[in-house]
Amino acid sequence: MIKKNFKFLILLFLIIFNHESHSSDKDIYKKIDLFGEVLEKINKEYVDEIDQSESMDSAINGLLQSLDPYSAYMTPEVFNEMQTETSGEFGGLGIEVSMEAGVVKVISPIDDTPASKAGIKAGDYIVKINDIQVQGKSLSEAVDLMRGPVGSGIELTVRRSGEKKALIFNIIREVIQIRSVKADLLKKNIGYIRLTSFNENSAAQIKKKVQELESNEEVKSYILDLRNNPGGLLSQAVKISDFFLDSGEIVSTKSRKSSENRKWFAKKGDLTNGKTLIVLINYGSASASEIVAGALKDHKRAILLGENSYGKGSVQSIIPLKNSGAIRLTVAKYYLPSGKSISEVGVSPDIEIFEENDNFRIKTETDNQLNYAIELLNG
Repeated sequence: MIKKNFKFLILLFLIIFNHESHSSDKDIYKKIDLFGEVLEKINKEYVDEIDQSESMDSAINGLLQSLDPYSAYMTPEVFNEMQTETSGEFGGLGIEVSMEAGVVKVISPIDDTPASKAGIKAGDYIVKINDIQVQGKSLSEAVDLMRGPVGSGIELTVRRSGEKKALIFNIIREVIQIRSVKADLLKKNIGYIRLTSFNENSAAQIKKKVQELESNEEVKSYILDLRNNPGGLLSQAVKISDFFLDSGEIVSTKSRKSSENRKWFAKKGDLTNGKTLIVLINYGSASASEIVAGALKDHKRAILLGENSYGKGSVQSIIPLKNSGAIRLTVAKYYLPSGKSISEVGVSPDIEIFEENDNFRIKTETDNQLNYAIELLNG
């Protein structure tokens, strides 16, 4: 039964992805037969006895991950855990990850989580989890290794750009509670809004915070902080962009089917009444963060300050399967109002300031980008 289902999957994949090359049915069935032969050889000849079910899961996942870093297979157990996570509270480390070059790449650590507090950074490569090599494992397998009971410890071995030696992080797992919006009043006249993710309530929370700040007549400008925000719901990115725009395109998506291409536009009404806006971004700003930052930049509504963003400009759909598992599949790409794709290039800041650059240390020893933004607004 497993082999039959997998043959159907391979057949579907080959039909879809070989359409452009006009492969014949004969070539397709040859590939299916070849896969069956390889599987049979492994079962008979491999030095250790294998779990055929796990091998099939790995093969399915390998098929999906050959497409891009964001497509993946989720077993029924992983899919169930993922659904639990979307409720806003879950156990773990607090990092958004993808797979690159066979190892886990950190897209972004989430604010106030064990990973963030320990010093994990966007762009880090996790090469070992509790002395287990990540190389050769699927993303879902690596994520499973990072999961564990709340209060239990985990050791991550990380490779970081610019560091000659691997970094070791010992982290205690916690219940992750995502609080996506924080706001404050800086220097008595700057509204500061920190957005850590785009969940179902983010837009409503942002709107409430802006309205509260707008009720203070001393507020003259705003800082929207999207650093280390790995993204989330597209609908929230559109709404939040719209809060700062009066008109114009916000984002468009283009998929393989032209009938599914879409565009989103701003409605009249800027919640801040056109006040000066600075948006902070860094390498950990991804997906929905890049949509907001890119739209505000293209419409010259905001000054972008910080580092080039991550470059995750694609749309993934979660497609349930008959076995109660699911696949995460890339179905479209995001395009900014300028027509540029975010994928792999990200959004570039108007003013580039690296977080570790001491030349812009203005107010404190801890946050160069924010302090420089404050200096600009009070300049």
